[in-house]
Amino acid sequence: MSKFFSISTDQVAALVEVARQGNLRRAADVLHISEQGVRNRLVALERRLGVQLYHKRRGMRRSTPLTVQGRQFLPHATAFLERARELADRFRSQPVREVHVAASQYLILYGLVAIIRRFHAAAPQIQIRLRTRTEREIEAELLSDPDVALGIAAPHEPAHELDYHHLFSMNWSLITPPRHPLLKKKRIRLRDLANQPLIFFERNSTGRQHVIDAFHLHGLSPRVEMEATTTEIIVRMVEAGLGLSIVPLLSNGIVTRGRAVATKSLGNLIRPIHSGILVRRGETPSPAAQQFIDFVKTHWPR
Repeated sequence: MSKFFSISTDQVAALVEVARQGNLRRAADVLHISEQGVRNRLVALERRLGVQLYHKRRGMRRSTPLTVQGRQFLPHATAFLERARELADRFRSQPVREVHVAASQYLILYGLVAIIRRFHAAAPQIQIRLRTRTEREIEAELLSDPDVALGIAAPHEPAHELDYHHLFSMNWSLITPPRHPLLKKKRIRLRDLANQPLIFFERNSTGRQHVIDAFHLHGLSPRVEMEATTTEIIVRMVEAGLGLSIVPLLSNGIVTRGRAVATKSLGNLIRPIHSGILVRRGETPSPAAQQFIDFVKTHWPR
């Protein structure tokens, strides 16, 4: 049986790059290894082939650093690397595909992070690129940026050009410091909260509008003490004793877990927050985007 030479693509690539660049230093820069690393690979290759492939010492100015044997071997080395690339491409798993997703910070923090981790394990060939945006920004990007495949948000009134696919709904709860007097009430009414120092979501957010609408429906004007962008910040502000807040909470308790705050459900006093997936109307998502959409629908925490 014929004996095969044991040579590696790294060794052959070192020779090809030295020929292209003209010296070991520039070849090392291209290969992102040390000059000694290139030299070691060439020595190992020469040992396997039993010939000298490049000039070790500086002498007269040469057009190529390769010896006669090195120049003879070069086209075979180039073909060897090309064949190796073809084999790798042929048997490599599906190429990596990207799906750009715009979502609110609340949904990213308390749902999407865990879902994407599981999705990557199930579909490693698909990479999810997340953008943290407000509800309005999510809609605007879907309508203006074709790279954004879908949005995950709680839109107040989705744009006519977008389709909304419902995921889940959240009811509202009061968040207070521990042992606050309001917690003793069997049933809290909005009038009980009207004169309390409340921490609201920022203006133009879906959550803020739901709360304002509920107060106005009862002829009340809430006392807005402070405003914040995210639920996490609001919870920290309540924990610090800066006021009370009314926020939508997931039933699994993840939003306030580990925080020195208390919560009490407000029942149906405020319209639930409906969250879901937004896609451009009349556009069929790519197979990768559709696979992620189906996964989110199946695995979103209730």
